Parts: sequence; structure tokens; C-alpha cells
Amino acid sequence: MPRAALKLIVTGDDFGYCPKRNQGIVECFLAGAVSSVSLLVNGSAVSNAVQLAKRHRIPIGLHANLSEGSPVCPALKEKSSLLNEEGVFHGKMGIRTALAEGVLKMSEVKQELTAQVNLFCELMGHMPHHMDGHQHVHVLPEIRHVFAQVLEDYRITYTRIPIEPDLPRCDWIEPPLMDFYLGVEKDSIETVDVFRKHGIRWPDIYIGLSTMGKHMSVGNILGAIDNAIASLEKQTASVLSRPALPPDQEIRTVTIELMTHPGYPSIPPVGGCGKGPDDFSQSWERFHELQTLKNPDLQKQYRRRNVRLCAFKNLDL
Repeated sequence: MPRAALKLIVTGDDFGYCPKRNQGIVECFLAGAVSSVSLLVNGSAVSNAVQLAKRHRIPIGLHANLSEGSPVCPALKEKSSLLNEEGVFHGKMGIRTALAEGVLKMSEVKQELTAQVNLFCELMGHMPHHMDGHQHVHVLPEIRHVFAQVLEDYRITYTRIPIEPDLPRCDWIEPPLMDFYLGVEKDSIETVDVFRKHGIRWPDIYIGLSTMGKHMSVGNILGAIDNAIASLEKQTASVLSRPALPPDQEIRTVTIELMTHPGYPSIPPVGGCGKGPDDFSQSWERFHELQTLKNPDLQKQYRRRNVRLCAFKNLDL
């Protein structure tokens, strides 16, 4: 059982993707199962998402998107290194290929990220409480430097570093997916120093790769939290060159982000970021996440573990 006082941010990603995803995310927020959301400003249901966020006072950040749909920067909509032959972003794997082949212009990456921050501010009336990347594009080589500069320029303090403690232990993750996740973690490890140099911060612990979709369960979420806390305590004891704290002694407050993608499945052609919803958003796994996050047993276990849900804007309080 973790001894630390825990602040847990449960982030609902892809807010604005479609009305049904929006509905599920808001339902989770009102049930106390999600505490923060990340907005896709190029999502087809962004207007609906903005109205809901304002109505329910949902803490909200920007889910910067360079991989799915269309740019929001007018100058990049017709001709840009960010677009494929179909005139849309290269896609989850396509952007990684384009980057490796030297196709992407970082000046255009900065144009688009800046345009997305500006549009977020125009829609919401305030700066994003945090900013991360759709499909983890913000930690990719080269892009990470541009992303960090944009955050510093706009004084956006918090982001996400998707490094999940002891991920290889999760033998329930299919090998192709594990390969992708380990690639994301490698990119993230190489991003840490870049973000630190720009004064960017993130929670102590990230969870979300091992608990995504069908792999989300009360047991897996709690196991990931417990495993991450044990790993952090071990690192802290090692760094300080002293034994771990006695069982009856509490360590400092630890902050955790749990990345989630709950909602009601999208029904084509409604949804997406310009070309309809993808398989991920149409999957039954979105509803499975919604049900798991709202499970009363999970809420009960949070209380037993001294876990308090909060948002990025609450981390300094």
C-alpha cells in the first residue's frame, strides 16, 4: 500500500473529437472519475466540447495535434510538409516516417503549434492549463525542441512525459503495441532534458500505456499506481543514499497522471479531425474505459490509498 499522499490527475484525452466522445468524457467528469481534459482544437466537435467545458467548469488543456486530420493554421491547409498526398496530416505512424526521412519542416511545426495555442485561447478565453501531444507527437525528435519553445513562449507550465514505470512487466500488452510504446518511452527519455531546460514541468509519475482500452481494469490501474509508487520510493532512497522510510512514516506528496480515452464509441461519419472517426474512436474499448473509470470500487480504492483527484492547475496549491 502506498504511503505517500497522492495527487492523481485523470486526463480524458481527445475532447472535441466527436459529440459521443465528448458526452462520455463529461459524464466521467461529473461522476468524479476524470479530473482534467485535453482538447483537440481541430476536432469536428470542438465547439460542443468548449460549451461543455465552460458549462461544467472542466479543467482543460491542449491536446496538440500534428498527426490526425487537418491543420488549423490557414497558411498550412493547402500546401505544407505536415500534409500527405491526401492533404491531411501524415497519421500516427506516417508522421514518424516523415520525420525520419527529413520531410517535416520545423518552421511549419512551430506555425501549427502556435496556431493551435492561439485558437485554444480564442475558444476558451484562457491559456491551456497544460499541453501535451496527440499520439505522443510532442516527444518526437526535433519536434520536442519546437514544442518546448512554444510552451516557454506562452508560459504553459505543464506537459506529459509518457514514461510508465516498469512497462515491460505488462505481459498482457500485444508485442506490436509494446514495440510502439517502448519507442514512445525512448523518445520521452530523450525529451526530459530538453523540457527541463525550458522550465517545463510534469507529474512525478505517468500511467496510461498499460491501462489503455481493453487493458483498463480496476486491478490494472491500482497495480500500475502501486508499482509506480514503489519504483519512485526506491529511486528516492537510492538518490538520497539512505534506507527507505519506515512503514509508519509518510513521504512527500506524489503527483500522478493517468491518461485515459473514455467515451461512447463514435458512429461514422460523425467525428474525427476532418476525415471521419478512426477505428480507435469507434471501438467498444472507449465505453469500456468509461465504465471502468466510473466503477465505485475504483473510487473506494482511491480513498483507501490516500489518492486525491486534481487537475494540472491544482498542482501548485
